[in-house]
Amino acid sequence: MIKVSLLIPTLDQSGAEKQLTLLATSLPRDEFDVQVIALTRGGPYTEVLQQHDIPVTILKKRFKFDPLAYRALKKTLQQQQPDILHTWLFAANSYGRMAVKRLSASQKTPKVIVSERCVDSWKSNWQHNVDRRLLPQTSLLVGNSQGVVDFYRDKGVPDSLLRVVPNGIVLPDSSVNEAVRSQLYQEHDIHPNARLIAFVGRLARQKRVEDLLWALQLIRQMNEDIVLLVIGDGPERAKLEQLAHKYTVTPNVRFLGHRTDVDQLFPLFEVFQLASDFEGQSNSIMEAMSYGIPVVASDIPPNRELVVHGETGFLTSVGDSTGFAQFAERILADPQLAKDLGNAARKRMQEDFSVDKMVEGYARLYREVLQ
Repeated sequence: MIKVSLLIPTLDQSGAEKQLTLLATSLPRDEFDVQVIALTRGGPYTEVLQQHDIPVTILKKRFKFDPLAYRALKKTLQQQQPDILHTWLFAANSYGRMAVKRLSASQKTPKVIVSERCVDSWKSNWQHNVDRRLLPQTSLLVGNSQGVVDFYRDKGVPDSLLRVVPNGIVLPDSSVNEAVRSQLYQEHDIHPNARLIAFVGRLARQKRVEDLLWALQLIRQMNEDIVLLVIGDGPERAKLEQLAHKYTVTPNVRFLGHRTDVDQLFPLFEVFQLASDFEGQSNSIMEAMSYGIPVVASDIPPNRELVVHGETGFLTSVGDSTGFAQFAERILADPQLAKDLGNAARKRMQEDFSVDKMVEGYARLYREVLQ
């Protein structure tokens, strides 16, 4: 039996946390004994893990570097004695490798697999220095896209440590719930004939939601019935609401904030848009494609690995609001094109990005590092 401890900062409802939960609950129980450690806090996925009888330990980290949480992590690893410590995101990647480095000689030292989830251009020099200094404690570094792996290769990680395991997604029921549609339209004063374009994600600078607002200004010149749903929250929300007013698109945009029912809203969308200037592997794009929704996305390497231009959706240059507007209008104006793109997108998710493929990818790496 291979003992695996999965370490992540939180169990919030976000992309990395979702992938960790899918992995933890899907690894074969006859081969893997899985436990989860959250550095800072639990979250919605805590209950999901516990329902699958997966132990969850929460260390309650309070500060950027918290000596108490660090000691608690070392103690937890000494108790669990995993064969593999699989860490996710910068804080967990750092704490995990530092803790393993400081385990006493009498303690079992696990192999460490580091998961990087994004092209982390936000990282400062000190963070990259931490990553480099901890490479001796790294058995493998896994990216969820080739773009992420290429980024870390450029930062000095040797090819011998680099692997790619794409995200996995569960193919959902894509049928429209008319009661959900009616409630959404009523709550947010949306005209019954409105055509819905959507963005789902954190409202942060990298997402470039302002480009979608300007694209909306262009689209509404051709079709006044368009409504852009901005689903998610973050530090840019107030600025984006001001921009919507400045661009005179307030009647055509709804800021819905964080929603726990996004899975029920997806089938209502006719076009999904993502304008990010960097990503890892976008869970929101994958979810949209799994529902059979045509995607218009920025032409960056990770998005290119998901969206096949002209086949499952369209790609346009970063910052090209005109391109976002033109492709969205093209999809909305041609129902057969929209149907063909959506069907091809759903098929691509089913065949190439299943949870089974993701789980087998990690299981293969676990076996590899223990050989």
